[in-house]
Amino acid sequence: MKISVNGKDYSVSDEKPLLAVLRDEIGMLSVKEGCDDATCGTCVVIANGKLVKSCSRKTSTFENHEIITTEGLSEREKDVYVEAFGATGAVQCGFCIPGTVMAGKALLDKNPDPTRDDVSKGIRLDICRCTGYKKIEDAILSAGQMLRDDQEITGSNARIRMTDRAHRPDAAEKTLGTGLFADDIRLEGMIHAKALRSKYPRALVNAIDTSKARAHPDCIAVLTAQDVPENKIGHIVDDWDVMIRVGDTTRYVGDALALVATADADKLDDLLALIEVDYTELVPVTTPQDALRGDAPLIHERGNVCALEHLSRGDVSGALAGSAHVVTRKFTVPWQEHAFLEPECAVAEPVEDGLRLYTSSQSVYDEQREVSRMLKLPAEKVRSTATLVGGGFGGKEDMSVQHHAALMAWHTQKPVKVKFSRQESIDYHVKRHPMEMEFTVGCDQDGRLTALRAILIADTGAYASLGGPVLQRACTHAGGPYNFQSVDILGLAMYTNNPVSGAFRGFGVPQSTFAMEGCVNELAEMCGLDPWEFRYLNVVRPGDELPNGQIVDDAVGIAECLDSLKSEFYMHPGAGLAIGIKNTGLGVGLVDTGRCMLSVEDGRVHIRTSASCMGQGVGTVAEHMLSETVDIPPDRIVFELPDTARTPDSGTSTGSRQTLFTGEAVRLAAVQLRDALAKVDSLDRLEGREFVGEFSPATDPMGSNKPNPVSHVAYSYGAQLVVLDDKGEVDKVVAAYDVGTVVNPQAAEGQIEGGVVMGLGYALTEEFIVEGGYPKTRFGQLGLFRSNKTPEIEVRFVTSPGLVPFAYGAKGIGEICLIPTAPACAQAYYHRDGKRRYTLPLEDTYYRQARPAMPPQEGVPHAGT
Repeated sequence: MKISVNGKDYSVSDEKPLLAVLRDEIGMLSVKEGCDDATCGTCVVIANGKLVKSCSRKTSTFENHEIITTEGLSEREKDVYVEAFGATGAVQCGFCIPGTVMAGKALLDKNPDPTRDDVSKGIRLDICRCTGYKKIEDAILSAGQMLRDDQEITGSNARIRMTDRAHRPDAAEKTLGTGLFADDIRLEGMIHAKALRSKYPRALVNAIDTSKARAHPDCIAVLTAQDVPENKIGHIVDDWDVMIRVGDTTRYVGDALALVATADADKLDDLLALIEVDYTELVPVTTPQDALRGDAPLIHERGNVCALEHLSRGDVSGALAGSAHVVTRKFTVPWQEHAFLEPECAVAEPVEDGLRLYTSSQSVYDEQREVSRMLKLPAEKVRSTATLVGGGFGGKEDMSVQHHAALMAWHTQKPVKVKFSRQESIDYHVKRHPMEMEFTVGCDQDGRLTALRAILIADTGAYASLGGPVLQRACTHAGGPYNFQSVDILGLAMYTNNPVSGAFRGFGVPQSTFAMEGCVNELAEMCGLDPWEFRYLNVVRPGDELPNGQIVDDAVGIAECLDSLKSEFYMHPGAGLAIGIKNTGLGVGLVDTGRCMLSVEDGRVHIRTSASCMGQGVGTVAEHMLSETVDIPPDRIVFELPDTARTPDSGTSTGSRQTLFTGEAVRLAAVQLRDALAKVDSLDRLEGREFVGEFSPATDPMGSNKPNPVSHVAYSYGAQLVVLDDKGEVDKVVAAYDVGTVVNPQAAEGQIEGGVVMGLGYALTEEFIVEGGYPKTRFGQLGLFRSNKTPEIEVRFVTSPGLVPFAYGAKGIGEICLIPTAPACAQAYYHRDGKRRYTLPLEDTYYRQARPAMPPQEGVPHAGT
């Protein structure tokens, strides 16, 4: 059959979904595949003037339709949308953006002068996990005005300073969909591979028969664990099996048993169905408490305890005994799915005596290390190259498909693509750690905090992933940004047969903050202080001592955050208030290095660093750091994507570290460039020169015997106020943040808005259900906020008394933005109905109806008392 796409006729398959035809037969790669159930909106196109989802309808239904993708926009429209989306900061990871552009065009074609409410409704088919929607709405409103008024678009070549508003370097390619994500990679002779996953969370694998699959005419190869040179890899702990061997026991339903390859991706499931596995099903261990039982089976040879943390300072028993008020409460927080819009994908190809990977991950050097370990190759024989990354939030730190693509490419000597469907991504990749917590917090009669005793038990699932560091951050930040020094915090991360828990925005801190802030609210009430007064009395100021013992420098603005929210707090008596703190960098004595190389090539300065951008804007930060230091316009700056052959190792994009660490490395290299430029008459005279910056600040390890150890080089601080309307729906969130020098304000605002919406989901609507070790949730059931349900969000930046002496004073922003949200919501609902809530997502709200009542915790007011 024939269809018309962007004004041109194509002869195509009629029984495939339109999405597959657009991408694989016609090559319209701006149209993305983000989900399996017509939920996410990344696939939307315009057909006969209407916005439609191309993933859920067969191509035959579009006969005689005029289909438009972003590739088919007029040149004027392209210029307008690039300017609008770039200027407003609407672009972050970019995976959803072509879909929102098409939604905007469909709306503006019919209604050239829409209201914000019109735009919000017009893009409701599109889920964005990064921005919080406000900046996308701004962009479409701006595009409408430019088109109505026929405004001229004038690019600026002016020097970009740190706090200037400017386009991201990748804004155009992400807006129009011309930039390549991993699934957009097409190599000659490329084949496809997929893993057979375990049928059971815990089962003994007695035999794997691959003979029928190997005999299939479309089968190119079948691999099992015996084909893996080194079968144990891992991000920190090498405990994750590439594939489960015959005779071994599976640990979760994501375990791979075999890997098949074929030239036709549509035949992968047929081949997997031919593999016969003989299992002995075993009873899974599905809770941390069961994993601690004396008769529990060992999930790993080293035991069921993945990590243990103990932080003790001061005389906690004495301080609590002398406290005027003490509360002890238990809290439960669940898994959370990252729901980045781009499912995991990797392409590997053999090159000479090694491999090259094309991936969307959070560190090309982590991939190089794990893949070279698996294949027992020298690291330099594995080249890892980043494509654009469609969101991460911590969920793309572990190997998911990269190692399988590499393994199959190594064995077949062919280019190989491996990608997750959305359901596979949800079922198999890591999640936010569920935790059970008991917090005991005391204060004196004036309301000054005295001590904290806490126990945190985390479910890290089948493999270690980042379970140890996540637990550590949950413990070290459990006391919040408060000025008291007696703490005794014990944390356990337990292996279970549940899906793996790993890194997720906030890195354990949202969990412990929910508990601490809940206790703070109750203590405030006991003291006769309101939540603002109690916090303002207790927050750290320059020279104070954090609960972990670190002396607070003058780059602390948490009191200023509270000052910023004071008038709104008293204007809305029922509002919920919460605060948070988040470290920048790995800290705790670990070697943590940011690196950058600036090279002058063809009259332009290339910024070369492996710092991965998942949407947070590493390239923007690097450009601003460079241009602040050296008078170079943006059209003479090139930001390169990470590549182990070109860019120095700047560590994983994790722990809110890249702005400060890589930013300072860029600044150090830029100082050298500036000094070299001062000796010549033009940049061209430096052709071929390279300037290297490296930043690796020292910190003190956990358990340091110093009276005041420096755990982290910097901290960011934030406070949020959540206001409900008369129906109990969140009407507005006001967020005040100290992130040091604000780099590119609209980009920083967008980071916080997106984080607030993610935090609202964690607090109110999102749910990832696991029953007996089996995931039970589809993408459309996750409870993600859409544009027309997202409340107003106002972002404020405060100025702290001082700045960190690195990276022009900029600090991390990517994680702190969601940490206060859930406890602020809990307090808002307490003001509404008098019920304390100790679990997430919050029950008995506008968003979730009450479940059968649980017995109240001792001393806690409840309905009917």
